Amino acid sequence: MKNSVSSSRYVYIYNLLITVTAALFGYYFYHVIVHPDLSNIALSLILVVLTSVMVRKFSSDKIKTQQNNNQLQ
Repeated sequence: MKNSVSSSRYVYIYNLLITVTAALFGYYFYHVIVHPDLSNIALSLILVVLTSVMVRKFSSDKIKTQQNNNQLQ
């Protein structure tokens, strides 16, 4: 039961993180197209890379934990 609750929390956090990142990236990309002199796409790209790293890091930890739990059973 504890694993399903913690995994649903991770899913919620991943979805929230990806949604915020996508919204900010879209906003900055819009400004690159419409107002290139006022845009700063570097911040958005850093956020996208950071999100990707965090999701991969915590997803791989979760997968390893699930594999260990399956081997114990």
